[in-house]
Amino acid sequence: MMPFYGDVAQFRQAVTSVLDQDDPDLRLVVVDDCYPDPTPRQWLESLGDARVQYLRNETNLGVNGNFRRCVELVTADWFVVMGCDDVMHRAYLATVRTMTRHHPDAAVIAPGVDVIDENGQPVTPLGDRIKSVLAPPRATVLSGERLATSLYHGNWTYFPSLLWRTAAVREVGFRPGLEIVLDLALLVDLASAGGSLVYDPEVVFSYRRHRASVSSVQAVDGRRFAEENRFFADEAQRCEAHGWPKAARAARWHATSRLNHLSARVGAGVGRLRGSAGS
Repeated sequence: MMPFYGDVAQFRQAVTSVLDQDDPDLRLVVVDDCYPDPTPRQWLESLGDARVQYLRNETNLGVNGNFRRCVELVTADWFVVMGCDDVMHRAYLATVRTMTRHHPDAAVIAPGVDVIDENGQPVTPLGDRIKSVLAPPRATVLSGERLATSLYHGNWTYFPSLLWRTAAVREVGFRPGLEIVLDLALLVDLASAGGSLVYDPEVVFSYRRHRASVSSVQAVDGRRFAEENRFFADEAQRCEAHGWPKAARAARWHATSRLNHLSARVGAGVGRLRGSAGS
């Protein structure tokens, strides 16, 4: 599943990376959230690939709404909500499919990820360096309070790279009203429901990090952290009620979110100072 609203050139690269998988047994559904340019649809149709389906929403649903729409449209046992600007390595599908064979009851499969910038060049911003430290050092299976605690310390996963088991996701669903932490909410909801996450550090996916992303824009103006603060406060209470004291403590502190907030504020302040100096 590929929710689409964004850069057309990066979209083409994302689609091409899916269709060029070593394992060709796949279905790609592009869900256009009312992008004003018809070029993406025209280009997809020109491919003549029976594995590709294009759908356009009648109205703009936004991030959360389009993700929920994607889940509704899934027909397979497993699915990915692929970023329309990210890149699958050729071995991605074969790798995660093997992981599902070894762990058929897992709720989510998390492969290794590297990070690229707007131009496709490898980058290692501070946030991603922190993610690499927080991620498990080796292949592992996490579930229950251990999984929730790990994610509350800092969400080291990359949402567009995750392979989800359809039945597990449909039991809990994306929480309405969230745009920044909707993936984290789904992961901890799956943990609360008894689901497990299988992780393998082998890198088979490239996540695109650029300043125009929703999370980056909202980090600067504070909306991201307002949503995160509300989320973690609610999660701390929920974990206490669930009998998960370690997870409750991790949610209450949410140290990585606080660090990201501080970094964004400092970066915004530096930008203002530079602007003032140049005016």
